[in-house]
Amino acid sequence: MNPLRIDGTLKKVLWLALVGVGAVLLYMQIKPTRLYPQENIRTDLDRFMEVFMYVKRYYVEPVESDKLITGAIEGLLGKLDPHSVYLPQKSLEQESERMEGHFEGIGIEFVVLNKVLTVVSPIVGGPAEAAGLAPGDQIIRIEDKSAYGITEDEVFKKLRGPKGSKVKISVLRANQSEPFDVVITRDRIPIYSVYASFMLDDGKTGYIWLARFAKTSAEEMQAALKELEAQGMKQLILDLRYNPGGLLEQATELADLFIPGGHRLVYTRGRNKANDEDFFSTNSTDRAIMPLVVMIDHGSASASEIVAGAMQDLDRGLVVGQTSFGKGLVQNQIRLKDGAAIRLTVARYYTPSGRLIQRPYDNGLVDYYADAYDDSKEQKPDSLHKPYKTRAGRTVLGGGGIVPDSTTQPERITRFFNQLVGKRIFFELGARYAIQHKEQAADFNRFYSQFNFGEELADDIRASCKKQGLEFSEEAYKKDLAIIKTMIKAEMARNLWDSRHYYMMMKYADPEVRQAVSFMPAAQKLLKLGKWKAGN
Repeated sequence: MNPLRIDGTLKKVLWLALVGVGAVLLYMQIKPTRLYPQENIRTDLDRFMEVFMYVKRYYVEPVESDKLITGAIEGLLGKLDPHSVYLPQKSLEQESERMEGHFEGIGIEFVVLNKVLTVVSPIVGGPAEAAGLAPGDQIIRIEDKSAYGITEDEVFKKLRGPKGSKVKISVLRANQSEPFDVVITRDRIPIYSVYASFMLDDGKTGYIWLARFAKTSAEEMQAALKELEAQGMKQLILDLRYNPGGLLEQATELADLFIPGGHRLVYTRGRNKANDEDFFSTNSTDRAIMPLVVMIDHGSASASEIVAGAMQDLDRGLVVGQTSFGKGLVQNQIRLKDGAAIRLTVARYYTPSGRLIQRPYDNGLVDYYADAYDDSKEQKPDSLHKPYKTRAGRTVLGGGGIVPDSTTQPERITRFFNQLVGKRIFFELGARYAIQHKEQAADFNRFYSQFNFGEELADDIRASCKKQGLEFSEEAYKKDLAIIKTMIKAEMARNLWDSRHYYMMMKYADPEVRQAVSFMPAAQKLLKLGKWKAGN
């Protein structure tokens, strides 16, 4: 074969790739010769260019240079860790929407894992959450066409769309042998952080559900706390379940709301000293210290774990739930000349006690994400999960997420329940019952505590199933009856009042929230153990 001439596109993309490397170096303020004194980068690039030219000239079908280079960049970053990624310009714009604005679509955090579109977390308040999608769900078909091998760009094209338009997806859920179909109506997805904030029915417990860490998270949290304190809050549940994380600075600002000044909240350490930072509490609030319970689960990641880890290590709040995801890597976003960006891991973060909670990823992405939702692996002190001491001397473990101080168990549901959600039967019955019982709108507390369904409920669900072509399961219906009633009452509350009352209904009846309330005496004892009192 004869040497091949590099075409104009190759020159452009190679230049962009080198500019990307330059952007990293400029950001770190380190000269390439100091970073790679023993490496001949030009030789390695020549090897890549040689393969590229052979592919361009001799591959069986014509290929686009941009796609090849993008794939090479993604492959390069994929060799590093699960969280170092390439963001094309369009993806970067969508990421900005996620952190600052809104978009129109079904509302999910996702990853294409082993060529399968997988739900990381449904966005709180979005259509996907209302349709019952859950972390770990695999979307295997979109509009009856296979989604296997789908790219991120294709996901955005197929699942985003104008408000009011519909999209049909087929979902495969763990421990269920058959997929189920869901038709989701797209909507405007607001990207706020606090989606639920209210007093529980005991009159003293405040509840805040924080969905993510965006630019306004700490500000929203402060406003929610102020409102709850005005309503007589004496103790707080901070719910970080399904919170995938976000901005590091917002995590520290939010933790600062609960910790008096002078305490280290988190610190980062990297290969380059410019990425070494220590974040301390600042006495930014004179808020009275009260018992705090922090709820986490397998979907709580990154910034969520920073907050939960700080509360746990400083003995400021009792952490309950299930072991968190285990993401302890810090990324810097570096813009490239063509409008794209790379998100490069530059440091690891450590909780106040010195814990690195990043889970191993040596076995590849499939095991990495699967292990995060595996309840069968008990964490105990070993070479990976080293013990550390909290401020008051309690033992906590590092190396694999935040292990809760006390475990709670989520409610187990059947496939039949998922089918009812997917067919929007709760939504339809809730709207119908709300019309039939308009008098309930006079008093939410009475509605929550006293309203119940008669024997007609089973008949109505059976009729709805027949209409939707869904087989009614008597056994599953009886097993799921409590949560079925809660779901319909929540939809009634949405119709009789608003979305806030929908979440109030859901959380009032949430068994894990009830368990969290029962841990308040332990949270009070923890305050005494940590010698926390107003002003310290």
